Amino acid sequence: MPEKKQRPLSPHASIYRPPAAMMTSIMHRISACAMSFIGAPMLVWWLWSLAEGPRTYEQFTGFASSWLGTFILFGLSWCFFQHLASGIRHLIMDIGAGFELKTAQRGALATFAISAVLTVAFWTVLTLK
Repeated sequence: MPEKKQRPLSPHASIYRPPAAMMTSIMHRISACAMSFIGAPMLVWWLWSLAEGPRTYEQFTGFASSWLGTFILFGLSWCFFQHLASGIRHLIMDIGAGFELKTAQRGALATFAISAVLTVAFWTVLTLK
């Protein structure tokens, strides 16, 4: 009986580090889904509560100002800024810039940094009023 060849093992999940560009692409899709399936219904609920009257609007603002509502709105704002930063990165790449490996990696990581800074700045401005 012939001996079986030793095949190389795939990188194990514990040592594999996903590239920044891959994580940016995944987060771009996740943020779009979150804004579509959570953000759009929240927007419709807000608009409906405005049209329905003060009592319904108070119910919406009661939920929106609760810890769960604030958590959801904070997450949605981060999704918006992440999607925006990633879209701008893609726009830059569409014009032919940013394809060098180091530049692409820095651009991908920059989307996360920009979205975090913009989210914190947005909520800081909101809480100042």
